[in-house]
Amino acid sequence: MPSRKRTSVAASVSVGPLAEPDLDRADEIFRVAFGTFLGVPEPETFFGTADYVRTRWAADPHAAFAATVDGEVVGSNFAADWGSVGYFGPLTVRPDLWDQGIGRHLMEPIMACFDTWENRHLGLFTFSHSPKHLELYRRYGFWPRFLTAIMKKQVAVSAAVPGRVLYGELTAAERPEALTLSRALTESVYDGLSLDREIMATQAQGLGETILLEGSDSDLEGLAVCHCGAGSEAGEDVCFVKFGAVRPGPDAADRFERLLTACEQLATEKGLGQLDAGVNLARQDAYRRMVDRGFRTWLQGVTMHKPNEPGYSHSDAYVIDDWR
Repeated sequence: MPSRKRTSVAASVSVGPLAEPDLDRADEIFRVAFGTFLGVPEPETFFGTADYVRTRWAADPHAAFAATVDGEVVGSNFAADWGSVGYFGPLTVRPDLWDQGIGRHLMEPIMACFDTWENRHLGLFTFSHSPKHLELYRRYGFWPRFLTAIMKKQVAVSAAVPGRVLYGELTAAERPEALTLSRALTESVYDGLSLDREIMATQAQGLGETILLEGSDSDLEGLAVCHCGAGSEAGEDVCFVKFGAVRPGPDAADRFERLLTACEQLATEKGLGQLDAGVNLARQDAYRRMVDRGFRTWLQGVTMHKPNEPGYSHSDAYVIDDWR
């Protein structure tokens, strides 16, 4: 890691809601913190045109928090409510203030959000090779489980997928029913799991599209919330599957293949050259199928869980996500 001048926190740290005027500074710290930790030559350019700070703030400003020292923003953290599941991140602190307890301060309002939302299963994604990170989150009851691979592949032209519907093309009158069907699907994967907030935030901010795969009956067979291009969590020329899942059961693997094809079809339609998707390695067959399609890991971390249970990360689950 590059050497850096360390600043002592002379005044007490204050944590409160992240305000809109502070988003630029929070975004700068986010990039520099990750880039510094990973040792990239120009850390301030890390993540390129992908945006995690502004998009997550806009999705739920009440779940975005900033740490300040002497009135200056020095770090931030974000919580996400997926129904029975809650996760947080990215948690970032200005590098010259690392190891001074600011991360612990930024955890307190996050845990309060989870209490308010009454999420049953909590999680995060962090660096698997960092004892410091693992120990910080262990203090709050999180336990490391399987690795999660963040994968990418070059987009190939794919055939159209029958029954594929895009949420953004539905009328306002049709969208409530689509959300109801989406909840039924995600609850079949894990009791109480809901992606309503992600679907609506992606649509409201123009970040990409949500793919809905209709089955032979009235139920959905699969869904994928996808960010597309610069200004989203994907970045330039990338389609990023933030969450994807198919209905469990005997034909789940075939449905998963269909969903992956539908995601690649969307990337092609958007003129994007790369498809990114994360998968927990406890979902063994899902991971193998992605590798067989040409996905390769470019970043690897570990998910930590509270309680120390698999949630929906097990061998029968065909789910795409990474909790970054």
